[in-house]
Amino acid sequence: MHEVLRALIDRDRTVDQEMWGSFWDRLRDGALRSGETVALLSSLSTRMPDGETLVAMLRSLDERRPDVAARSDGTARPAGTARAEGTARPDGTANIVGTGGGPATFNISTAAAFVAAALGVRVVKTGSRAYTSTCGSHDLLDRLGIATTTSYEQTDDLLERFGIAFPGNFVYPREVALLARSIVPMDLRMIGGFVNSVGPFLAAVPVRAQIVGVSDRSLLPALGQVAATVTDRRIWLCSNELGVDELVDSVDNVVLTNDGTDAISLWAAAPETGAGAGTDAIAGLRPAGAGEDVVDHFLGVLSGERTGPATRTVRLNAAALAVASGLIAEWPEAIRAADDALRSGAARDLVDRLRARPARRAVAAARAR
Repeated sequence: MHEVLRALIDRDRTVDQEMWGSFWDRLRDGALRSGETVALLSSLSTRMPDGETLVAMLRSLDERRPDVAARSDGTARPAGTARAEGTARPDGTANIVGTGGGPATFNISTAAAFVAAALGVRVVKTGSRAYTSTCGSHDLLDRLGIATTTSYEQTDDLLERFGIAFPGNFVYPREVALLARSIVPMDLRMIGGFVNSVGPFLAAVPVRAQIVGVSDRSLLPALGQVAATVTDRRIWLCSNELGVDELVDSVDNVVLTNDGTDAISLWAAAPETGAGAGTDAIAGLRPAGAGEDVVDHFLGVLSGERTGPATRTVRLNAAALAVASGLIAEWPEAIRAADDALRSGAARDLVDRLRARPARRAVAAARAR
C-alpha cells in the first residue's frame, strides 16, 4: 500500500508534497495496486484531510502542469505558477464556481456569470457535468449550444469578444482524469465527492478574483487554509445556513476571504437585497420541474421574466463578482448594475450572441461528421 494511503487511513501524519508526487508518479505509470485509487478517493471523500495535507496535494498537482500554458496577458506561464505569487492576472476578471452538494437549485452561478459579464466583469466560468445536481453547468451549456473552450488561447479570444468564457477540462490536472479512468467501471460520482469539493482550487484560471460557494460548512476550515496560501487572486469562500453553494439573497451569508479580512457578513454589506424566509428561498431556487425545459427555465430567469428569490439571488451573485473583481467598489452600485443587466435584456442578449457565434456552427458540423 502506498504511503499516502497509509497516512490518510491512519490519520497519524501530514501527507507532504513529495509523498503526493510519488503517488501521482505511480498513478501515471500504472504502477498502483488494484483498488488503491478507489481507496484514495473513498478515504478523501469520507473525511476531508487536514489543511496541510490538502495544500501539499494541490501544490503537487500544480507543479505537474504542462511546462508552458497561455496566460491572459499573452505571455507564457511556467508550470507550477497557477497559484504563484506575482502571476499576472488581467484586471476585472473573475471566476465563480461552487463545491456542489446542498439542496437542488437551478444553475445560479452560471446565470450570475452571464449577468456579471453583461455589466462589464470579465468572467471565466469553470464548472463540470452534473455531480449532485440534475444539470451541471457543462450540461446546461451543451443544451444551450455553447461550447466550452479547449485552450487558454481560445478562452482569451472569447473573453475579448464576449467578456465571458467557459473553459473545458484542460484547466484541470490530468491526474483527475487518470483517477477517473483508474476506477472504471465505478463512476467518479460514486466516490469522487472530494474532487468536487476541491474542484474550485484544481482549476488553473487566469483571474483576479474567485467566488467559491461552499455548501458544506464543515469544509470551510480546510478550504480556508488553502485559500490563505493563494496570493495571485482574491478568494471569497461563501456559505449560508441553507447549504446552497452560492450566495442566497434572503438569508445571512458569511464570506471568508484571503485578502486580510477574516470574515464579512454579505447580508450586512448588501442591504438593498430582498428579504424572505429561507424555506421560501429554496422553493424559489428549485431547478426546472417535471415537464419544464431546463433551457426555457434558465432563459426565463435571465430575461427578467421570473421574480422573487431566483432573480434576487442571481443579482446578488453577479454583484459579488463585480465587487470582488474590483470593477465596482460599492455594493449598492453593483446591485443596481446587476439589476439593470437583467431588466434591460443585456444578459439574455449575451447568451443569444454566444449561441449564434460561428464557433458553435463549426462544432455542430464537426459532430455531424
